[in-house]
Amino acid sequence: MRSNDRSSGAAPGAEDVAEAAGVSPSTVSRCFASPHQVRPETRARVLAAAERLGYRPSRIARSLAEGRTRTLGLIVPDIANPFFAVIVKAVQARARRKDYAVFLADTDEHPDDEYELALTLARQVDGLLLVAPRMDGARLGEVVRQVPSVAVNRSVSGVPSVVAPSEDGLRQAVAHLHALGHRHLALILGARNSWSSEQRGHAVRYAAEQLELKVTEFGPHEPKFHTGAQVADLALAAGATAIVAHNDLMALGVLSRLAERGVRVPDDVSVVGADDTLLATTATPALTSVRIPLDALGERAVDLMLRRLDDPSRVPEELLLDSELIVRRSTGPAPRKES
Repeated sequence: MRSNDRSSGAAPGAEDVAEAAGVSPSTVSRCFASPHQVRPETRARVLAAAERLGYRPSRIARSLAEGRTRTLGLIVPDIANPFFAVIVKAVQARARRKDYAVFLADTDEHPDDEYELALTLARQVDGLLLVAPRMDGARLGEVVRQVPSVAVNRSVSGVPSVVAPSEDGLRQAVAHLHALGHRHLALILGARNSWSSEQRGHAVRYAAEQLELKVTEFGPHEPKFHTGAQVADLALAAGATAIVAHNDLMALGVLSRLAERGVRVPDDVSVVGADDTLLATTATPALTSVRIPLDALGERAVDLMLRRLDDPSRVPEELLLDSELIVRRSTGPAPRKES
């Protein structure tokens, strides 16, 4: 007979729950790993005993019973970018609530590294979350054939995905600048092979065309602070009165360089970013930006993955989230031309 004395502080085991519920240890294991195999009244008795004793099933034992590792792989282009950092935290929090661990890999915007990391993780995890993947369609197809995958912020045919198209928010941004009197915009594009950069560029071009605005494009560029600073000089030389950057990091680089040159924002030039990360609110001046629901992107991605794992035959679905323009002090009326 096992002793029920918990004074030693040792965590209760399946044997303790079995004795308290009057069942075998194997029945306790089935209650947590395969509850449909246990009669409802028996399962209720086991769960009540487990709750009373404070028992939590072993992750390893549960994984073996389910035939899963209960781990997910998460691959991002640049963990230093606040856009991806927020998504990472949301994914980890959601996965933890679902009793999954997350393996994180950072590709530093290199498609070849992304591909190799994906193939490596595919052998170790139940599923892969690919955030804004840069690899081409052929390589991406090879990855998703090897492991259940979800694409985040990239629409991929035949693959579950969650995206936040920024078209609406960017159209609002162009209309906002037009209403302020701007007629010449500089557009700073993001990384080559970036789905979101292509989508954002198209949205700005289309909205500008509808409003008969001139657009001067720069890029593609790495979506980082220093590239925004580099392009700021080119945008000024082109005569643009407003600059729309691919993301907040690039927009902050623009603001920094303009300040160095004594160019006033928004009096001389207006600046718009995208993603509306925390940096947008702390910039000087505060940055007008297109808000993307980053937390929701990460949370919905985990939900899609778990549905995919529970039902492999499920038809791949694409979840669309909304974007919106958040107006702050970095945009203002276009400077008047001197007569």
